[in-house]
Amino acid sequence: MKLIAPSILSANFLNLENELKQIEKGGGDLIHCDIMDGHFVPNLTFGPVVLKKIGEISNLPLDIHLMVREPEKFIPMFFPLKPKYLTIHLEAVTHLHRLIVSIKEQGIQAGVSINPATPVGHLSEILEFVDLVLVMTVNPGFGGQTFIDSSLRKIKELNRLKNDKKYAFVIEVDGGVTKNNISMISEAGCDIFVAGAAIFGTDIIQETKLLKTLVNKQ
Repeated sequence: MKLIAPSILSANFLNLENELKQIEKGGGDLIHCDIMDGHFVPNLTFGPVVLKKIGEISNLPLDIHLMVREPEKFIPMFFPLKPKYLTIHLEAVTHLHRLIVSIKEQGIQAGVSINPATPVGHLSEILEFVDLVLVMTVNPGFGGQTFIDSSLRKIKELNRLKNDKKYAFVIEVDGGVTKNNISMISEAGCDIFVAGAAIFGTDIIQETKLLKTLVNKQ
């Protein structure tokens, strides 16, 4: 079963509780939360206080993506929330293995993310340790961007490595995912699909159902 992770970066925060309930009714599987610090990416979003409230009003697991410099300073803030996944960027870390282990020691599944310009080969020494690999298919920082088509090669390469080496990680894609390209992304080997603008600002229930149907067709 492939999963849909609506990104609240595109949600209406003045109507967030209602929109989270609509995600659940539409069959969404995770709530994707982009944490931005204004340094690693040119934007600021929200932090653990907001996510704690989200956890109180939604039954869906949190999928937390840290787009921050020095993530080792931020990671412990999110441990009490017990997210399903906690993902950090390869490009932001010096001691990646150490941080991945620290996340897993909390009983949280640990992910690593790469930007569009980062080759899959840079992950070679960490793939056996992570639970999730997040491929950014737009340059991170803002929602509503267009999918970078060359990212499909990276998804396929990761999927091949996963199968050849029998690694256990899932592949997540974030950026420019729409009903027009989600089947193609799925065929490349993606397991979890982050969608923001494609869901929010429309009929949330209907669009979530549609995306889930498209990636789980037999």
